[in-house]
Amino acid sequence: MLLSIKTQLKLNSSQRILMSKHAGIARFTYNWGLATWQALYKEGYKPNHRFLRTFFNNHVKTNLDLSWLKEKGICQKVTEFAFEQLGLSYQRFFQGLAEYPNFKKKGKSNNSFTINSGGKPIPVGGKLIKLPTIGWVKTYEGLPHVSTSKLTISERAGNWYISFAFKQDEENSQNQIPVVGVDLGIKELATLSTGVVFSNPKATIKMKKKLRSQQCRLARKLQGSKQYLKQKLRVAKTYKRASDIRLDATHKATTIISKNHAKIVIENLNVSGMMANHKLAGAVADANFYEFRRQLEYKAEKFGSEVVFADRFYPSSKTCSNCGHIQNMPLKVRTFDCGSCGISIDRDLNAAKNLSFLAK
Repeated sequence: MLLSIKTQLKLNSSQRILMSKHAGIARFTYNWGLATWQALYKEGYKPNHRFLRTFFNNHVKTNLDLSWLKEKGICQKVTEFAFEQLGLSYQRFFQGLAEYPNFKKKGKSNNSFTINSGGKPIPVGGKLIKLPTIGWVKTYEGLPHVSTSKLTISERAGNWYISFAFKQDEENSQNQIPVVGVDLGIKELATLSTGVVFSNPKATIKMKKKLRSQQCRLARKLQGSKQYLKQKLRVAKTYKRASDIRLDATHKATTIISKNHAKIVIENLNVSGMMANHKLAGAVADANFYEFRRQLEYKAEKFGSEVVFADRFYPSSKTCSNCGHIQNMPLKVRTFDCGSCGISIDRDLNAAKNLSFLAK
């Protein structure tokens, strides 16, 4: 199966500058391609990213004014993947999956670029990686000894990260619990039918006051000044901290669930519809519902488990897990008191038990 990994790079000042140059070239190439695509389309042509890449390499890069594109230490594969990204952006637009591609702005778009080694596999492993043309770079954590076809390097809140995909054999876990139901929630991240509960860190909500204060300070700075950029970086680091806490909780929960259960039943939630409710949107986003499902799917494949999705309209919260009686359950009511058999059980645990029954 195909897995991916992302980890932070340990760079010195000269390496950070080199990474920024690569990201700048990728941004310039993408914007040039987008502008040329739009101009050709207005003239009645139907361009594609391969045609633009060929024209750029044969004519534009030979221009003396753009000699900085071929500066020493710059991997020339950056431009190739920038055009490939532009082609994918248009493809997603034509398929109705995304909006029309926009120009990338320095300081407002994420700095990132992709490189490869001309089709040759790139070996990785340990805390040192030799990047094509760029040279050796360090990482903070050890990486598995595998090979990959390409590497993506990105910047976030002042830190640089490397990510890549690699192939790995499926892992079969031992002593798996046959079936488990998973009820996702806002109060608790996930409740299992076995009684295990994964708490929701609610990172963004807890940092709301700090973020508001930092954003107010940012608004009082002169835009573009050194103090403005410093404060902007503080805001970005706070957002990153909240995101890291949320992702850490999601990763730990999904790994435990997929590694120790043979069959996992989870709700097929309408996340986009829940996000449309402005009263719930913040809490739903902080609970990471979509990411939880995405991680559970690929980790289940990794550990040899099976994921079953319950029907979106299945009344798991309204049905008694003991006798099957159905009754109304407002969101504010946290305990299910059955009007038929008289059982009293936690609302989320009751829903998780009902979900587990669907796999039998």
